[in-house]
Amino acid sequence: MQITVQSIHFDADVQLIEFVEEKTKKLGVFHPAIHKAEIILRLDKNGDQENKIAEIILKVPGTELFAKKQCKTFEEAVDLTVDALKRQIEKNKEKQ
Repeated sequence: MQITVQSIHFDADVQLIEFVEEKTKKLGVFHPAIHKAEIILRLDKNGDQENKIAEIILKVPGTELFAKKQCKTFEEAVDLTVDALKRQIEKNKEKQ
């Protein structure tokens, strides 16, 4: 699986990028045919405490899965996004 991580409006440190890649790789257990994962970490410019946004796009054969979550920390947002994608993968498998 090819993984790309983009950070918008901030510079992501190595630990955050490694955390995101590790969590995303675990999705391969649920669907081994995932071609590519695009992760976008965005810092929202509003004054709200929950201004960290994580978006993940998974490219699997025949479809594209997407999830986006906004939380207080990037780690929490990534965890919730990965959980949402797990559910989407399960539903996608049931359809096939």
